[in-house]
Amino acid sequence: MKRIFITGALGQIGTELVAKCREIYGNDNVLATDIREPEAGSIVAEGPFEILDVTDADKMEQLIADFKPDTMMHMAALLSATAEQKPLLAWNLNMGGLVNALEAARKYDLQFFTPSSIGAFGPNTPKKNTPQVTIQRPNTMYGVNKVSGELLCDYYFTKFGVDTRSVRFPGLISYIKEPGGGTTDYAVDIYFQAVREGKYTSYIDRGTYMDMMFMDDAIDAIIKLMEADGGKLINRNAYNLSAMSIEPEMVKAAIQEHDPNFTVDYDVDPVRQGIAESWPDSIDTSCARGEWGFDPKYDLTAMTKRMLEGIREKENQKA
Repeated sequence: MKRIFITGALGQIGTELVAKCREIYGNDNVLATDIREPEAGSIVAEGPFEILDVTDADKMEQLIADFKPDTMMHMAALLSATAEQKPLLAWNLNMGGLVNALEAARKYDLQFFTPSSIGAFGPNTPKKNTPQVTIQRPNTMYGVNKVSGELLCDYYFTKFGVDTRSVRFPGLISYIKEPGGGTTDYAVDIYFQAVREGKYTSYIDRGTYMDMMFMDDAIDAIIKLMEADGGKLINRNAYNLSAMSIEPEMVKAAIQEHDPNFTVDYDVDPVRQGIAESWPDSIDTSCARGEWGFDPKYDLTAMTKRMLEGIREKENQKA
């Protein structure tokens, strides 16, 4: 990768991906795009930025023709809980935007990345140590979008030779950007509320295990996969990723190591709880580790320390 075009740059992943890519590849070699302008002071605004609705194929291709990237990272999507509330919007944005992005990658010979998710699995998928290749019959619109996206990326690779690569992200945890409509976002919000209120009300029930990963590890994984030798990639769309399998009481205990007075109670949201229960408890990441060296650095203890420190620093800057 030398010159990178990123959609959905103001999202949870996109914000930090833009910053890391600019750090590695140079500020002017990363064009960030999103449907809205970045806020004043946003790290995304510190380099090239263009407004882009990913359902506008002509605008997308014009920007690519002008910028002349060699790589496209398509991050624009409606997340799981929001997609379930607005399924037709989710289909049109998630699938329409992906088709436009893949077509642009085909026409301009771009290396291509888009994230899939553990949401691509469903209630019939093995829940423990979920294999890389297994049954995928999700019962959410977000999951349907992600399975369709994996297959579509496979198609563009085998039919047109587009160098498509992807991962199935678990819940991603970061203090840079606050939650944005995902089922796993309780594991972000719990840290913000721990710092701000000293307590948290969880919409996910105790004992509900889901795979998670600290955002730094997720960003490093994207870049490592995109820089990997394509000849060694077997399961290119999409690799299982995870750093930990956790449930709310485990996060509570980790926070209490720093704040013994922190408390959690529960007001379970049946929609998001139902989505969570349809996903695996833990997934097998051996293919990602073996084919391109996936190796997350943060466990729950290290992540909790970093999250609390980062949020406290942000809160102090507001004061």
